Amino acid sequence: MNDSTPHQLRFPSSAGFTVRADFEGGAVSSDFGALLLQGVERQTGLIARLASAIEDKRHPSYIDHSLTDLLRQRIFQTACGYADGNDANSLRHDPMFKLAAARAPLNADNALASGPTFSRLENSVSRKDIYRLAQAFVDAFISSYVTAPTIIVLDMDHSEDRTHGQQELSFYNHHYGSHCYLPLFLFEGLSGKFITAVLRPGKRPTGRENAAIIGRVVRRLRQAWPDTHIVLRGDGHFANPELMALCQGDDQLDFLFGLAGNKVLTPKAEPLLEKARALHAERREHTRRLKQGEPTATRLYDEVAYQAASWSQAYRVVLKAEVMALGDNPRFVVTSLTDPSPEALYRDLYCARGQDENFIKAMKNDLASDRTADHAFLANHLRLFYACAAYQLIHSLRENTLCHTELARAQPMSIILKLFKLAVRVVQYKDRIKLHLPSTCAVKGLLHRVTELLFLAYPPLTT
Repeated sequence: MNDSTPHQLRFPSSAGFTVRADFEGGAVSSDFGALLLQGVERQTGLIARLASAIEDKRHPSYIDHSLTDLLRQRIFQTACGYADGNDANSLRHDPMFKLAAARAPLNADNALASGPTFSRLENSVSRKDIYRLAQAFVDAFISSYVTAPTIIVLDMDHSEDRTHGQQELSFYNHHYGSHCYLPLFLFEGLSGKFITAVLRPGKRPTGRENAAIIGRVVRRLRQAWPDTHIVLRGDGHFANPELMALCQGDDQLDFLFGLAGNKVLTPKAEPLLEKARALHAERREHTRRLKQGEPTATRLYDEVAYQAASWSQAYRVVLKAEVMALGDNPRFVVTSLTDPSPEALYRDLYCARGQDENFIKAMKNDLASDRTADHAFLANHLRLFYACAAYQLIHSLRENTLCHTELARAQPMSIILKLFKLAVRVVQYKDRIKLHLPSTCAVKGLLHRVTELLFLAYPPLTT
């Protein structure tokens, strides 16, 4: 077999035929999903909201692409699996991305923006732009509800974003053992909706820094929803007196944080641990007599009133005494909630925060939120926001359009692979555009449902 070339790919013969491939298929795209994303954006108005948060400092005579067009292109491409800015160079003539941007797909003189254009955009944003963008995400979250929710759970967590080279505000973090950024992600824990994010330097934030960020978000939520019960939820990194103080004076604002053991709390858990050890031994003996498998763990729950030296008052601390084959595993959470029972609060409410880690995992692994390779910190912050917007669009598609389908609970990558990555041939006539999908398309019925709901069932919020 002869070697392949950049212009022609050669394959072994099959069924008596020689097999060759080239790149002369014409107006063919692998990203039908760009048009579906356009439908989601028409209904949510997300990208127009984000664009309005950025001050356009360009001279009008030098503008070929509006901020809305630039963000739409970059976010749509991110949502379809193209996270690198250089991908725009190859995709600027892609007919589906052009069609999603309301451009004639086969006109050669209306190409989309190139990679250098996005580099200039990313390196032009200011701190005020980033602040307004973060606020715009919060406003988009609020607008996603038709009526004020009765309760929301504001899940917060940091995530490692490794850096390489001399990137601004990159620091060594001992917890992760790497030079990194430490973005803070905020999700609504009951729905999985994205609220906002803040790219932070790699050092561990203080309680004061956390409270400043969360406080701004809570104040905006409270302005929109005066009576909504808001629960702040996070691991032990957020058990700061400054965050606890946010909840004082607001009967509809509570917190639930993990809490590290110490020389005061650990002895308080010892009597409960002793009971758990005895019960675990009884269960092991019982299963041994019945020749059944031994129990993996025994858990008991209790609560105490506790006040650390830095706290302004005593709070309810729930104790979990867990005994396993590997040994004792006492755990603590601190909360301003008076209900429910210690077991229900820990097992059903606190442990559910683990889902937040799955949201962040999807953001990083499926949408490359950690692709922050620019030298400038603010440029990297904008790159993070591309992934956040892509996540928000895909979540809206899943929640509002894909409900009651096989993709109702799918991860972003599953939606990208099954619904977005569809080959389509584009034919442009004088007065119409025809999109030819594969005859063997496995999601014909699903596409019919999706397009009906996106483009025919509801009027768009934006044009």
